[in-house]
Amino acid sequence: MMKDNNLVRHLDACETMGNATAICSDKTGTLTTNRMTVVQSFICGVLHKSSPKYENLPQPPADIIITAISLNSAYTSRVMPPDNPGDLPKQVGNKTECSLLGFVLDMGKDYQTIRDDTPEEKLHKVYTFNSVRKSMSTVIPLSTGGFRVFTKGASEMVLKKCSYIFGKEGKLLRFTQEDQDRLVKNVIEPMACDGLRTICVAYKDYIAKPAQPNQVKCDSEPDWDDEDKIINELTCLCVVGIEDPVRPEVPEAIKKCQRAGITVRMVTGDNINTARSIAMKCGIIKPGEDFLVIEGKEFNRRIRDSHGDVEQQLLDKVWPRLRVLARSSPQDKYTLVKGIIDSKLHTNREVVAVTGDGTNDGPALKKADVGFAMGIAGTDVAKEASDIILTDDNFSSIVKAVMWGRNVYDSIAKFLQFQLTVNIVAVIVAFVGACAVEDSPLKAVQMLWVNLIMDTLASLALATELPTAELLLRKPYGRMKPLISRTMMKNILGQGIYQLTIIFFLLFLGHKFFDIDSGMYAPLHSPPSEHFTIIFNTFVMMTLFNEMNARKIHGERNIFEGLFTNPIFYSILLITAGAQVSYNLKQI
Repeated sequence: MMKDNNLVRHLDACETMGNATAICSDKTGTLTTNRMTVVQSFICGVLHKSSPKYENLPQPPADIIITAISLNSAYTSRVMPPDNPGDLPKQVGNKTECSLLGFVLDMGKDYQTIRDDTPEEKLHKVYTFNSVRKSMSTVIPLSTGGFRVFTKGASEMVLKKCSYIFGKEGKLLRFTQEDQDRLVKNVIEPMACDGLRTICVAYKDYIAKPAQPNQVKCDSEPDWDDEDKIINELTCLCVVGIEDPVRPEVPEAIKKCQRAGITVRMVTGDNINTARSIAMKCGIIKPGEDFLVIEGKEFNRRIRDSHGDVEQQLLDKVWPRLRVLARSSPQDKYTLVKGIIDSKLHTNREVVAVTGDGTNDGPALKKADVGFAMGIAGTDVAKEASDIILTDDNFSSIVKAVMWGRNVYDSIAKFLQFQLTVNIVAVIVAFVGACAVEDSPLKAVQMLWVNLIMDTLASLALATELPTAELLLRKPYGRMKPLISRTMMKNILGQGIYQLTIIFFLLFLGHKFFDIDSGMYAPLHSPPSEHFTIIFNTFVMMTLFNEMNARKIHGERNIFEGLFTNPIFYSILLITAGAQVSYNLKQI
């Protein structure tokens, strides 16, 4: 599993994953490449389909945009030259911020020069990003006196706090509610429907002598703890559309999950239109299907009673059709996972797997039957709360975990089917022989030999079968299904009856059939007779062939299919047969 990018922290998670019926997945980095690029921008009333050049933009808005992006980002986020010529630049740190910094470079400016002029220790106040306000703000002192507040975040959240906007040719305009609605309809929604994440960049000035209507008079330092008042009445600088392409292997991986009876749900903090577009590209939702795509606010409205408490019966009306939960918080993810697990809608309760990378994803990862943390982008808290770590942050690795889980389950079932058949036949033969002819056809040493080659070696042979794509063509077993299925029971009984019939025929009629001396009623401690040696060899050989039968436990007819794909299996088969021949030669 490690070779398939699954670092297993809890071994029982392997088998559990084979029975998974639902996966609640993040979008960024798991379904997408997590390499973000600004591909569209709306600046000063003009929509640009490619990055505009600095000299073609109105001044001073262009200068403020570049400064806002450069300073209102973690200084650990940066874009570095590629290691090899022809490769894409390396993005280090927060990928969204890296895309914005790349946008500055594409405009022909250097963000590092601006950062050097305003080092981190000169930043007056930083409001770090959180999942509630979905924005980040930084306050810097102005050289002329006063302060400037830069804000960036989810476009619809930041735009609500904007009272001004730069229009064509950099003209400052009032930004009314009608203007906001028009901008959302004509710019943000089309970007989101193209699968782009939309980010709004805004600012606000606090100075002693305001010269512009968007500047706030400030004789003394504002109360920086009053965040709602500080980050309000902003001036919109630009809206950018960031592309995060879907991983090429993800649509096929999701198709495999759906074919295997696993429902994939996307839980993301992105705009609902962006989430819907990405889900459509991934194949999570398809035209004509009955599905539900809602935001976290609507989700909570539907599942909570008048007192604000989550009602399971209300949640049961939502989750079966839910495929995309947008603009969601980590608490929404936990509520959804818990609700699916606690649901009594189906006879077999759902087995839920969850992916997460942030510290706030810890509760959901803990609550899930199997928690997947991101090995690259995941925090230490998320990794500690998880059962399996995806070392490549790729959704397709989850499909491999499902295959391995089902393979583990099947390997246990295969060995049980084989072992029960061997033991049932051996015990009945020994018992009937002792009762009918006052001697067991299988001597004590022979029984030990059977146990050695059939228990130890057979368990190795049947447990080392590699997972195949066919494992994903069937539905999950279900938590309440018995380990020994009806098909396995038929195989055990059929093979047991067949072997007992042959052995009892040899026991009671074999000496006449082969015209040899009977081994029955022999004196105590007498050497093995030719009669009983035939029975012993026949039993071992039938058991060896049954070992091949045990590779198929779902009613498949061709037991030889894939026989030579597992060198350990056929090597043990040959070694066992060779050891049996050597044992007989020694007896001779």
